[in-house]
Amino acid sequence: MKKFQVITLFPEMFEGVFGSSMMWKAQKEGIVELSCINLRDFGLGPRRTVDDTPYGGGDGMLLRIEPLWHAVQSAKANDPGATVLLMTPRGERWKQQAAETYAAADTGYIFICGRYEGYDERILALVDKEISVGDYVLTGGELPAMTIIDSVVRLIPGVLGGEQSAAIESFSDGETLEFPQYTKPEVFMDMAVPPVLLSGHHGKIAEWRKSQSKKA
Repeated sequence: MKKFQVITLFPEMFEGVFGSSMMWKAQKEGIVELSCINLRDFGLGPRRTVDDTPYGGGDGMLLRIEPLWHAVQSAKANDPGATVLLMTPRGERWKQQAAETYAAADTGYIFICGRYEGYDERILALVDKEISVGDYVLTGGELPAMTIIDSVVRLIPGVLGGEQSAAIESFSDGETLEFPQYTKPEVFMDMAVPPVLLSGHHGKIAEWRKSQSKKA
């Protein structure tokens, strides 16, 4: 069973994602284990403080090293061989090929979700990979973590059910987007399904689909 652990100040954000659709099915069937670790549980003092002002001045607050460090160590105790991933705009851009690699790897994953103006840089001593989902800034690392987990879990054998469906999806070859698809009715509001798809000629259908795939 592949484990996904998320270190976050807002575990409630994951309840709907982890409890619905494919994610729920993957857990129910024992394929994956999805869990959150509340960073506040490792906060300092009676107020469970997790942040402080940055040395050298500047706006905003940074996540302190102690809560982050102990939260990662707690996650590691649950899955010693897990890969630690930090969600950050300066990380490596996430792509479909990475999702395929992560799905196939014999390891679990620990996600660190940043908040506020960032985190104490010393947490990188425990991080195996920094990952970005795009060149923009979000309020925290929770949405990127959800995106990455979703893209990986769906590729784990037994989750989707039809393994071929994942193989022909957009970006599966690193270059093209998936071809247009249609279902019933044959005509809707004067918009008709392309005749080649109704022809029953598998060779011509395959050729049409290849021609309709767009370069990423």
